[in-house]
Amino acid sequence: MRAGSVLGLLVVIWLAIGVLAAAQRGYFSSAPENCAEAGTVAAAIAAGPLNYTGVNPKIKCELPQPSP
Repeated sequence: MRAGSVLGLLVVIWLAIGVLAAAQRGYFSSAPENCAEAGTVAAAIAAGPLNYTGVNPKIKCELPQPSP
């Protein structure tokens, strides 16, 4: 097996564990209502197995509002 294949497999496993952690936290029970919720879901997925070591990423963001 080539190093690229192993690395790719590890990335897929890492992200799958992140999806599992996000599902266990109930992040997929409803659609995100704002960018902070969507960012938190994405951060939890990217954190992967770190979610099980106490990491609980939260994202805060504000989108610019159109001028009146």
